[in-house]
Amino acid sequence: MSGSAHVGRSTVLSGADVVLPTGIVKGGRLIVDGERLAGSAHEDSAVVDLTGHWLVPGFVDMHNHGGGGASFTSGTAEEVLQGVRTHREHGTTTLVASTVTGDLDELARRAGLLAELTQQGDIAGIHFEGPFINPCRKGAHKEDLLRDPDPAEVRKLVDAAHGAARMFTLATELPGGLDSVRLLAEHGVIAAIGHTDSTYEQTLQAIDAGATVATHLYNAMPGLEHRAPGPIAALLEDERVTVELINDGVHLHPAMLELAFHHAGAHRVALITDAMDAAGFGDGTYHLGPLEVEVKEGVARLVEGGSIAGSTLTLDTAFKRSVTLDKLPVESVVQAISANPARLIGVYDQVGSLEPGKYADLVVLDAAFDVKGVMRRGEWIVDPRAGK
Repeated sequence: MSGSAHVGRSTVLSGADVVLPTGIVKGGRLIVDGERLAGSAHEDSAVVDLTGHWLVPGFVDMHNHGGGGASFTSGTAEEVLQGVRTHREHGTTTLVASTVTGDLDELARRAGLLAELTQQGDIAGIHFEGPFINPCRKGAHKEDLLRDPDPAEVRKLVDAAHGAARMFTLATELPGGLDSVRLLAEHGVIAAIGHTDSTYEQTLQAIDAGATVATHLYNAMPGLEHRAPGPIAALLEDERVTVELINDGVHLHPAMLELAFHHAGAHRVALITDAMDAAGFGDGTYHLGPLEVEVKEGVARLVEGGSIAGSTLTLDTAFKRSVTLDKLPVESVVQAISANPARLIGVYDQVGSLEPGKYADLVVLDAAFDVKGVMRRGEWIVDPRAGK
């Protein structure tokens, strides 16, 4: 099923329901020419019949800590690539590697390794989650390593990433938070509000300063209260903000997912995994940064304290769940799982939709929305013709 089978000069993928930015084309076709999608086919093009299937853009995960038994937060370059391969087999053709709270010098060294993988095109950049977060909303972050946001320290990590920094998660209500948001905005790095104890008013201040993403909305922040609406209301109502959602059936009640899609609209949602090493791998004992994590029945929790510690989610599962259980329109899910995150991290000119000139990054789903094929840059990672 997996492996790398190159498609050849020109291939026509025919008969599937194709999800385009303009809508769904029933029984449509896509033309793959080398690494790219093309507007026309060669006379001698090979034809792959995908009748009865869906063709959607490759998934774009902008918040992911690992998978396949490998950690992006502490693994070697080869281990990071192992995790990337696991997620590719589940349809994620573009992935931002997320760190967790650690010693500042250690994070800077980590950024150097991940920056090299970004330059090679293996990952799409770095997301720093911590150490600039609120201890009272720390989740799976080591408390004695947390610190207030300091623009000079934020700048140190941005510089260490050599242009690969895509996003920082900050508790913007802490001292130095707003100045750090402004610094990130000046450097073209997403400032994301998360692991925060912010009030409604403080959250609006952070958005005005340049914050544009809510890190896993609802999780690791105060809940909605009728007299103290908190960050959730501010983040949902502001058109400048995209909200991340972890749709794994553990992090969110379906009603809260529906609330976000209804109130923010599909154009302001990014479906993420927040995955850790166990994604696509199985139950057992793992580490998330310096903390020990026990995964039981697919749910990751800290051994000490029991906090949820990321997820074991892959985006194909999030896609299927969103369409089949949450009854969201396929086009809305494609927007949230591909187009929106691609725009946010600055790669929508290359990926995130099925349009001529973009990379041939796509996923073949059957009628039950299970993955049957994954193509990245014109190569089958999972070949839909295998076993036929």
